[in-house]
Amino acid sequence: MNITFEASAFLPIALGFFGLGTGYLIYGPQELFQWPKRDISVDRSTGVWGIWMPGFCQFLTGTYLFVGMTWFQVFKDPPLYMAALAFSAYGIHWFALGYNRWQHSDPRPNAGMSVAFTVISVLGLVVFFKAGDWPVGLLFVGLTLIYISDFIASIGKAFGERALGLFHILTGLWLMYLTFATGLNFASGMHLPL
Repeated sequence: MNITFEASAFLPIALGFFGLGTGYLIYGPQELFQWPKRDISVDRSTGVWGIWMPGFCQFLTGTYLFVGMTWFQVFKDPPLYMAALAFSAYGIHWFALGYNRWQHSDPRPNAGMSVAFTVISVLGLVVFFKAGDWPVGLLFVGLTLIYISDFIASIGKAFGERALGLFHILTGLWLMYLTFATGLNFASGMHLPL
């Protein structure tokens, strides 16, 4: 017996955008302005936020997309494969970032992580600009700049952490736009660029 499901226009991407944007808007001011100043209580607080908002929201979104594309085939647009890959990988990565922050761990191993996530960010940039989806392509430009900055911060260059904070804030604000546009487009039939 073969069961076929109708294609769905309702992608769960707003949840992933919102979770990541919230994480960036929490981490960014601390990195750029050193506010609040890092101590054990701030690291525990930002660690919990990192695990749950960017971590869980993106992982859930990526899993939902992969299951919808592979098991139920309700999502058909090929660039969604890249979205599923990115949301899943970035979500798992934020579980580690949040936990490491919670534990007050050494950030130097993030240098290797940032190389891998620069690669996946450039991949997303190429996929979405090639698909004509410049708003999401622009998001991946921001992600690429974040991971280049994270590499510089991880090897001990002070300006790297400030650049990381700046790109976290700017990309976080862009993610809030993408969340807003997605919500209005899907729920109200508007046609904001997305």
